[in-house]
Amino acid sequence: MPNAVYFVVCALIWGTTWFAINFQIDTINPAYSVGIRFFIAAIILGGIALLKRYPLLFSWRYHRSFIAGGLFLYALDYTLLYAAQQHIVSALLALMSSSVVYFNVILRRVVLGKPMRPEVIIGATLGFIGIAAIFAPELKALEQQGYILIGILFALGSFTSASVGNILSEKVLETVPVVSFNFYTMLYGSLIIAAGLIVTQTPVIWPERPSFYIALLYLAVFGSVVAFGCYMKLVQQIGSDKAAYVVLVYPLVALLVSTLFEDYQWSVLSAFGVLLVLVGNACAMGKVPLHRWFPQFTFNQ
Repeated sequence: MPNAVYFVVCALIWGTTWFAINFQIDTINPAYSVGIRFFIAAIILGGIALLKRYPLLFSWRYHRSFIAGGLFLYALDYTLLYAAQQHIVSALLALMSSSVVYFNVILRRVVLGKPMRPEVIIGATLGFIGIAAIFAPELKALEQQGYILIGILFALGSFTSASVGNILSEKVLETVPVVSFNFYTMLYGSLIIAAGLIVTQTPVIWPERPSFYIALLYLAVFGSVVAFGCYMKLVQQIGSDKAAYVVLVYPLVALLVSTLFEDYQWSVLSAFGVLLVLVGNACAMGKVPLHRWFPQFTFNQ
C-alpha cells in the first residue's frame, strides 16, 4: 500500500485510542492494561506470522533488539503514558507528544548517523504551534490549576522511551519483516511488564464493566496490531523522523471524536491550529517546495 494509506490508517486509529484509554484508566493498574493489551496483540500477530509464513527464527543478536524494542516501545512507553493520563489533561499530553518528532530527529542523527532533515524540523515546529493553538483554552486553564509535576514527568518518560524505540526499530526493520518484529517486541514487552508486576507484587482487581473489555479488545486489535503495523511500515519506508509526524496528526482525529461525543466547541484559533498541523505535515512529507524558499538547506524532496 502507499505510505499515505499507512499514515492515514495509523492516525485514524490512534486518534480514537485516546478515547478508548479513558475506559481503562482509574479501573485497573495501568501496567496491567498495557501488558494484557500487548499480549493479546502478540498472540494475534503470532498467528498471522504462522499463517503468512513470516520468519520467526532469529539469532540471539536479533532477540536482544526485540527485547529492547519491547522495553522501550511498549513496556515503558505505554505504562508511563497510561500513568500520565491519570494525572494530566489530554490537551497537555497531546502537546507534549509532539516532542517525539524532535527526539527522533536528534537520536536518528546521533545513533544511526542519518542527516537531520530540515523539512521534518520545519513541519514539526508548525505542527507543535498548531497543537498549542488547538488546545489553548485547556492549556490556559492549567495556569489556574497548576501543573501536576508527576504527570509531566511520566509523559516525558513515555515520549523519550518511544523515541528510543523508534530509532531502534528503524535499524532492525532494515532486515526484519514488520509482522515478525511487532510479534516479538509486543510479546517481550508484555512479559517485561508481567515480570515487573510479579516482582512488585502489584495486586490486580478485574473491572466488572463491559466497557473496559470492549476498549481492551479495540486497543489490542486496532490500536496495536493494525496501527503499529502501519506505523512500522512507515518507519521502514520513510524513516522514524517522518513517521513520527503521526503523533501530531492523530490529536486532530481525537478532536473530531471529542466533537462527536464530548461536545468540543470549535473556535477560530482551533481551526487555525488544524491548518498549521496539516501544512506542517505537508512540509515534513516533502509536499511543499521548501528548497525554493530556503536554498541554503538541503531538503529530501
